[in-house]
Amino acid sequence: MVRQYLQIKSQVPDTILFFRMGDFYEMFFEDALVASKVLDIALTSRDKNKEGGVPLCGIPYHACDQYLAKLIRENYRVAICEQVEDPKTTRAIVKREIVRIVTPGLPVGLESILEADNIFIASLYPINGIMGLAFLDILTGDLKLFSDRSEELVLDHLQVHQPREILVSRQLLMNGWPWAGKLKKMALVTPFDLTDIQDFERLDDLFKAVTRPGGETPKALSEVECGTLRFLLAYLVWTKNDHIEHVKSLQVTLRRPYLRIDDFTRRNLEIFEPLNGKSKRATLLSVFDETCTPMGKRLMREWLRYPLQEVEEINRRLDAVEVLRSRGGQRGRLRGILGKMSDLERLVGRVTSERANARDLVQLKDSLAFLPTLHEALKVFDVPLIREIRDRLDPMDELVDRLSTTLVDAPPISILEGGMIRKGVSDELDELWKIRASGKNWMIKLEAQEQKRTGISSLKIRYNRVFGYYIEVTKSNLHLVPEDYQRRQTLVNAERFITPQLKEMEEKVLSAEERIQKLEYSLFVSLREEVKGHTEKIQEIAASLAVLDVLLSLGEIAQRYRYSRPIVMKDSRLWIKQGRHPVVEQINLQESFVPNDTELDSEQNQIMLITGPNMAGKSTYIRQVALIALMAHVGSFVPAEEVHMGIIDQIFTRVGASDNLAMGLSTFMVEMQETATILANSTVKSLIVLDEIGRGTSTFDGLSIAWAIVEYLHDRYKEGGTKTLFATHYHELTDLARLKPRVHNWNVAVKEWNDEIIFLRRLARGGMNRSYGIQVARLAGLPQSVIKRAKEILFNLEKGELTVSGVPTISVSSHEERPRPAFVQRELFAARHSPVEEAIRKISIDQITPLEALNLLHRFQELLKKKEA
Repeated sequence: MVRQYLQIKSQVPDTILFFRMGDFYEMFFEDALVASKVLDIALTSRDKNKEGGVPLCGIPYHACDQYLAKLIRENYRVAICEQVEDPKTTRAIVKREIVRIVTPGLPVGLESILEADNIFIASLYPINGIMGLAFLDILTGDLKLFSDRSEELVLDHLQVHQPREILVSRQLLMNGWPWAGKLKKMALVTPFDLTDIQDFERLDDLFKAVTRPGGETPKALSEVECGTLRFLLAYLVWTKNDHIEHVKSLQVTLRRPYLRIDDFTRRNLEIFEPLNGKSKRATLLSVFDETCTPMGKRLMREWLRYPLQEVEEINRRLDAVEVLRSRGGQRGRLRGILGKMSDLERLVGRVTSERANARDLVQLKDSLAFLPTLHEALKVFDVPLIREIRDRLDPMDELVDRLSTTLVDAPPISILEGGMIRKGVSDELDELWKIRASGKNWMIKLEAQEQKRTGISSLKIRYNRVFGYYIEVTKSNLHLVPEDYQRRQTLVNAERFITPQLKEMEEKVLSAEERIQKLEYSLFVSLREEVKGHTEKIQEIAASLAVLDVLLSLGEIAQRYRYSRPIVMKDSRLWIKQGRHPVVEQINLQESFVPNDTELDSEQNQIMLITGPNMAGKSTYIRQVALIALMAHVGSFVPAEEVHMGIIDQIFTRVGASDNLAMGLSTFMVEMQETATILANSTVKSLIVLDEIGRGTSTFDGLSIAWAIVEYLHDRYKEGGTKTLFATHYHELTDLARLKPRVHNWNVAVKEWNDEIIFLRRLARGGMNRSYGIQVARLAGLPQSVIKRAKEILFNLEKGELTVSGVPTISVSSHEERPRPAFVQRELFAARHSPVEEAIRKISIDQITPLEALNLLHRFQELLKKKEA
């Protein structure tokens, strides 16, 4: 057995092997050490009393899925090794084979205990500088293909889909491929090569099936896309997960134009995951997702991953959302029906992989049975998108009737023990049931006869799988047992007997039972194959139901949260009246949310420069503008009274501070890298959201960088520029509005009262020349002595940095009679020059233009006026 185990294990050295032995899967050697720890099960060993005992752990085969899912979640691959012959038919060791390999990206068989989200495996395949990328969700059949020379774009698709496993050439990894480190931070990276498989004929069959008519043909695919697809399909062959008739006709969907959102922006806007904490309530998805089906839940994520860029398609969705929003009664009825439906996409996947049981087919039948009601209920919604959905909801009456008349209402989980098929389906099966029933009735009569004949009232005829049928007599009645009883087993309190008459009838009953089980299994497999023939039609229905579910969800939140329909056009405007943050207004219950307007375009109102104290709401405001734009591109109503906007090609954000200690990068370096990416990739049709750029370094450096960035964004295009929201504490930047015509100052208003501030949350025109930092510190709970001293220091700094005698004024308290000794911190301040002096020293006289010189002179005057004031 150990030799057999080691031979099979050598086929999958990097995989935990579940080795079937009777009613258990057992693991040995290193696998046992790993699995026992991860699964929290007992570790023992064979020959544990001898030197060199073999480590061992095991799990019951019937509980396999729960343990398997735990290993998969911890990024382990597991090979399932089954006994492929009946132990009763051989005297040698039972033959065993690997029947499938379950991986984080291919969790076949675990549908019922995994989350409803898409679970993708990705394959990467480079040819001549072009990177091919494929995604497959084997549970639903979703398959996507893409190729591009841009490393950034390929990585972005990976970050969007968050695959559980990434397939990469073993040779690439061995050669120190520079992408390897980045990929390992995303998912389990699996080394693989086409040479790992032997059945290339099977690979060719799969490739032809996936690129069948109706989807992309091999001619339409590039060389790198064909190679990427074959690479992925080869892995399915190797893992024996090649029952993929449910994989949808290939569509190279990632070629379609969409609103791009990079990984920084997805995190900063908290679309799928919150920045702080694990509460899913603090995400846009949590507000959006009122879907009723697993199919709809997955599609909602897809719509948020790839927002639309076509005005016509956006308006088709908005038309559907509008009618669904306006008819609450019908919307509630449709949502109620969808809530009763099962996951049709995963059910079809189970059918085609030949893992569906009778309960799965009953769930499929029960779900399809709702289609006529849905079809009728959708007639009142007369808009193109909903009409298309209704037309694709084929009731499939014949299939529903076939499943209803063949399967019982509540079949068992196992398909090997009978109890699935209705009476009247098969004459042969009905006859076998009669034989079995008559045999059991005969047993009941025999029990009564034997009780009377022997005088043993407690005599029982029983059955178990080991001994078959037997007569059980308690020990106190053994003296009454007749001579024709043959002893079979002795127990503590009883003995078991058989008779020739009982043995003869047992053979008839058990023979009928075995034939019933085999015949029911055969009938069920035939029915499952029949259902498999309807795969494409069921998938089309599932896709239509998913779209309907998402539209209903968008209609529900539009009505519940008082959203309005955005007007989407082909211009550069982003005008929002009384906009609100879709998430913050739901979770911040301590105060009512204050809406604000937005006026952005590329021609006149390009850059909104927003000042205001911490906690005033600057970050919330700039995020809400980006989220409203995103929601409109998805085809959703938005949290605002009115929105007029043109198509945006990309949304970029730089919000918040984040060190990347693993990469050895400071907050400031991360900030600069993200900003560099924004400046390099944004276009005139993009939307940029920047918050506190430059605060990670010294004041003058940060101010200089922030100033230069605003100038660059304003000046790089001659007739207009990238729409930008720029929140800052650098009040000096407000001077840019005098120099650059498309820069406009705004501030988040506050009210001062008794040396305290009240946040009004209202956006107003004009800049703000104070930060109110000390007042915010008081609100945060700093000790009163610290607040008082901070005010003294601020007063001294505003009056001038040094006393007449050269003592740093920061060290002088306002109530002190004389300054502290002159040596305190002298070097820190003594050599400091004014900003005007520093700026003059840095001017290159030979290169500056007359206009730039006048602008500088104007800036110096303003700085001196402020200092004198």
